[in-house]
Amino acid sequence: MEPARSLSRTLAERQSELLKVIRARGEVRVAEMPEMFSVSEETVRRDLRWLEAQQMIQRSYGVARAVESGLFETRLEDRAASHLAEKERIAAAAVTRLGEAQTLYIDEGFNPQLVAKRLPLDRALTVVTPSLPTALLMAQRPNVRVIILGGRVRSHTLGVVDETASQMLSALTVDVAIMGANAVSVDRGMSTPDPAVAVIKRAAMRAAIRRIFIGAHTKFGLASFVRFADVSEFEVLITGVEFPATRANAFRAVGTALLRV
Repeated sequence: MEPARSLSRTLAERQSELLKVIRARGEVRVAEMPEMFSVSEETVRRDLRWLEAQQMIQRSYGVARAVESGLFETRLEDRAASHLAEKERIAAAAVTRLGEAQTLYIDEGFNPQLVAKRLPLDRALTVVTPSLPTALLMAQRPNVRVIILGGRVRSHTLGVVDETASQMLSALTVDVAIMGANAVSVDRGMSTPDPAVAVIKRAAMRAAIRRIFIGAHTKFGLASFVRFADVSEFEVLITGVEFPATRANAFRAVGTALLRV
């Protein structure tokens, strides 16, 4: 029995190291991995299948990407480097759906920052945000009044969390909330790895008259640690055409408006 236990440990160690590398880099091309770990292509494929079954990674188009969990969250710079064209399209589509909104909540994260950059220059707006980068960007516009939430700043996203931020939101009403999430599921709704972030997102949902979700196709079909909303609470979910139409139909089947751009 000893050889079997030794083999099991070797397998677990290799899979753990593979996951560590993918998380450190955000995404890794599958073709690089056999040489990187001195194993065969079939061994790499087996390890990746196992990691994907545990919802630790996603695979698509020859690339393995890290999936966020209660213990792991990607860095803001990693998010900025991946699927940029898709995220730009999503941001542009979100701006077209603002209507006559004068007060906006813009969530933390990279995709909401892209929405902020595209806000019209010729109208007065009030923007409420927990995001330091978004607040700095909006503060440069003379026709935008910026309200930044107070509290603890998270190093991964430069977003603000904790009780002070939640209390501020409880006193506000905004026309539209532009919301992100780490994971989106028909059954498990919108979720995030950090309970403190979930508190702020729930408060933002309560403060908003209308709610628009924006997120790349890689967010869908996953569940993270803490649920903060159901998909039915949003006016529309906006993602890229990279999200397969067959999978989008599962959201539409439960009455959720989903737009692929």
